[in-house]
Parts: sequence; C-alpha cells; structure tokens
Amino acid sequence: MTNDFLHITDAEYLTDYMLKLKFSTGEVRVFDFSLVYDKGILVKLKDIDYFKHYTLDGWTVDWNNEIGFAPEFLYENSKPAA
Repeated sequence: MTNDFLHITDAEYLTDYMLKLKFSTGEVRVFDFSLVYDKGILVKLKDIDYFKHYTLDGWTVDWNNEIGFAPEFLYENSKPAA
C-alpha cells in the first residue's frame, strides 16, 4: 500500500531555528521556524532546547504532542536545500 499524502520522512537540525526536511516526494527543503514562533503556543519554539527536541510522528515534525505543522505548510513555506 502506498501513501499519496505529503508527509515528512526525515528531519535534521541545521542551525538556529532551521530544520532540513525530507518530504515523501523525495524533495529536501529547509524551513526556518523563526518565521512562525511569535504567536500563541508557538512561542515555546523560541526555547532552543525545546526546539531541538522534535520528533517525527509519521506525518510531520512534532514537539511533545503540542506543536505540529501540516506538511503542506512546511513544504510551501520552505526553500529547496542547497
């Protein structure tokens, strides 16, 4: 059975608030989370120790089952990895 839904298959911490994300399409892109951590529960991501302790939940990047982003949002707002 194949899964046609966009999802993240791997994530790697780079620097600051950036993660290199590998998508189910095979594409690798970089997302800068400093662009989104200024409102609501997302302010927790400003704590760099908290930020570095992400996991993958089968679909996306997740922080302690509190914060997650739609893979489509991460894809559309990220840049291709160099």
